[in-house]
Amino acid sequence: MREQLDQLLRDAREKIPMAPDMAALDVLELECLGRKQGTLTAVLRGLGALSEAERKVAGQHGNAVKQDIEQLLAAKRAELTRARIATLAQDEWVDMTAPGTTLPRGAVHPVSRAISEIAAIFERIGFIRSRHPEVDSDYYAFEALNMPVGHPARDEWETFFVAHATGGGGKKKEGGRIVLTPHTSNGQVREMEKGLLPIRMVNIGKCYRRQIDATHTPMFHQFEGLLVDQDVSVTHLKGTIDYFVRAYFGEERRTRLRPYHFRFTEPSFEIDISCAVCGGTGFLSSSFRGVRNEGSRPSQDQATKCKTCKSGWLELGGAGMVHPNVLVSGGIDPKRHRGFAFGWGVERVLMMKYGISDIRLLYGNDVRWLRAC
Repeated sequence: MREQLDQLLRDAREKIPMAPDMAALDVLELECLGRKQGTLTAVLRGLGALSEAERKVAGQHGNAVKQDIEQLLAAKRAELTRARIATLAQDEWVDMTAPGTTLPRGAVHPVSRAISEIAAIFERIGFIRSRHPEVDSDYYAFEALNMPVGHPARDEWETFFVAHATGGGGKKKEGGRIVLTPHTSNGQVREMEKGLLPIRMVNIGKCYRRQIDATHTPMFHQFEGLLVDQDVSVTHLKGTIDYFVRAYFGEERRTRLRPYHFRFTEPSFEIDISCAVCGGTGFLSSSFRGVRNEGSRPSQDQATKCKTCKSGWLELGGAGMVHPNVLVSGGIDPKRHRGFAFGWGVERVLMMKYGISDIRLLYGNDVRWLRAC
């Protein structure tokens, strides 16, 4: 055993001074003195086979060998530390006057950017942004907007209803079922109930419907415009829409009102906007790409029908004069005041501005695509 201990010490004296770094020195320490796999531990396991006198002598010699190895390790560790300190200034030198590394910058989501732009455009013509619940009673979402019980929009296949304990102390508008608002129009009557006339409001919020395809998502954003005053006419509605379209889409874009039917407006209109792809002509050809003179059409032999609009017009959203029943629900006399309202999807106008083909791309979390939008 004494010979084994001496050989262990000779090996340590040979290997430890040659360790190139701290990691290699730690490996050698475990190899020599490790409690489970160390060479010294393996040798000392043989003490049990010796006599008491031999065991005492061998144990003392083993402790001496251990102390010598620990001294070798400490000396080498001090040497490596001094060498590291000597090169530290050079290895870790930093020029504090050098420009820093530019961190990647995020960007505002296209939908959030569009909301800010829309609100700013309407603010310039006196519309004040107002906020109303995105989870509301079906009274404000439907009944106050002239949609009776049994209307298709109130079907559970169309609207998200929320399970809750009905209440309201018997008040019709506070009781009833709770819905995730399918449109921002629930804010119309709530705004009228404030009793502050005239009203020039734009409500921008989230809406929820049971639809998903290239042009619909279960959650989307909508902006609702409402103006209530005396002597309000369709002319004011058309002028407001034209102002927004030219401010948001560009001066060359045109709009038209197309008769339609909504329960909460009378008369009601669908708003169409001239197609940016074909310049509002409804036709495309190699010689007519990028045409700026809207309304001028190429000859039939040199043109193909525009696949985007097929007619020169794209549907933008709905609008109309506020129905008298809705004014009454808001506590306003329809004989003294009139108003107009419009409600359009934020994602829809965003798609039409940048030519986005699928609304689901806006919520796909592809950073490359979002940066390009």
